[in-house]
Amino acid sequence: MIYLDYSANTPVSPRVLQSFTDAAARYVGNPNSNHPAGLAAKAAIDEATARIAAALGVQPDEIIYTSGASESNNTAIRGTLHASRHIGRHVLTTPLEHPSVSGCLTAAMERGYEIDMLSVGRDGRIDPEEVRSLLRPDTVLVAMTAVDSELGTVQPVREVARVLRGVAHCCLHVDATQAIGKLPFSFDEVDTVSFAPHKFGGIVGSGVLFKRHGLAIEPLIYGGTSTTLYRSGTPAAALAVSTAEAVCAAIGGMEDNTAIVRGHNARLRDFFARYPKVQLNSPDDAIPHILNLSVEGVRGTSFQQALAAAGICVSVKSACAVEGTPSRAVMAVSRDRKRALSSFRISLSHLTTADELLEFETVFDRLYTEFETHE
Repeated sequence: MIYLDYSANTPVSPRVLQSFTDAAARYVGNPNSNHPAGLAAKAAIDEATARIAAALGVQPDEIIYTSGASESNNTAIRGTLHASRHIGRHVLTTPLEHPSVSGCLTAAMERGYEIDMLSVGRDGRIDPEEVRSLLRPDTVLVAMTAVDSELGTVQPVREVARVLRGVAHCCLHVDATQAIGKLPFSFDEVDTVSFAPHKFGGIVGSGVLFKRHGLAIEPLIYGGTSTTLYRSGTPAAALAVSTAEAVCAAIGGMEDNTAIVRGHNARLRDFFARYPKVQLNSPDDAIPHILNLSVEGVRGTSFQQALAAAGICVSVKSACAVEGTPSRAVMAVSRDRKRALSSFRISLSHLTTADELLEFETVFDRLYTEFETHE
């Protein structure tokens, strides 16, 4: 099997897995219990939180543990909207968001909120000036992704934050799931940020929500003591410890790992240039970890399934997107429904090898010829 779907999930790092199993065996007490076993577990969580905060450049009390980025997104968005419901019911967002963001906002619409969708340019980016033009006195939230999961386009988070600077009662939520460990990310001018360590060698079932100190949001889950007022439930020491290991490794190794991935991406771009019916959808300045392409005249699902039959794992759109619909990101940049339906995503890692890419290229060449022959 050749795995080229690292934006959907990554293998658990051996160091992360070891830290999890060690912590799970060692910390048997409930962190909320006032006895040696409980206090030891709490100390381990506190140390892990401090490591995560230091790596991200934030304060420990701004870190909230969740079950994943979907819960983090829901907690941030629903919590912000509920806490500000008496101030306003207007939200700005983009058509590029993960279903845990867009679904949350669809539910808000059913409760009377007004959602304005920002347009996406041919470069795959939103325009911060459009954010400025759409702001209203009752705008309480701007929800956006840091990196589009389908194309790898880097969105202008810092510029949007500057537009919102000084705007009363309007929060900025950023889904940084595809950004952490792949490019530098500043938490300085944002209010809430979500991500999940399983995107960079961590364990599925763990997530992180950054909530700016002093920001009041309504909890999604009530009942029971935890590390924070904003997410009840017994804290899992092993998940906290392993999350810290994953975050520190991803950020510490980001420069070297990205250099490797950049080489893989350049190789594939050169390879695809040989094929007249291949259209690259990811812009040149996208993160190198994601390369989205369309093969003219072939449905993306057909090419993806043919690759899967040969033991090669790629994806059509985000793993969490609705099946049978065109890629919203490719539609936005190409304005071409057929091209969007023909798209699929390769996502790379520093773990990807030259031999794997060679095998992929061999299989792709064969399938390209077969699909061309059967037109």
